[in-house]
Amino acid sequence: VQLQASGGGVVQAGGSLRLSCAASGRAPNQHSLGWFRQAPGKEREFVAAISRNGYNTRYADSVKGRFTISRNNAKNTVALQMNSLKIEDTAEYYCASRYARRMETVQVTPNDYQYWGQGTLVTVSS
Repeated sequence: VQLQASGGGVVQAGGSLRLSCAASGRAPNQHSLGWFRQAPGKEREFVAAISRNGYNTRYADSVKGRFTISRNNAKNTVALQMNSLKIEDTAEYYCASRYARRMETVQVTPNDYQYWGQGTLVTVSS
């Protein structure tokens, strides 16, 4: 599975951005999907994840209520809608996937994921 992330950019604090990740290759709709981010000098951290069927989602506490993850299995895409952005949301954002046997499985740690896209940079300015 190949993943291509897009949608990053520069936005003022309080603004919104929508990231998208297109998946291609063998049966991406059988994969659970997630978003992670990595700020300079920090470790990669979990942001949000969604199950194969899209019914189960998980969020990091730091983004809960502000970010929304969604997927379109017909188009093999996953999106991350980011609202009320804060300066501390500045980071390189990565989408990731792994094959999930069960429709409702959600993974939240980087080591759980098999495939990674290139990052897309989000910069939130004051």
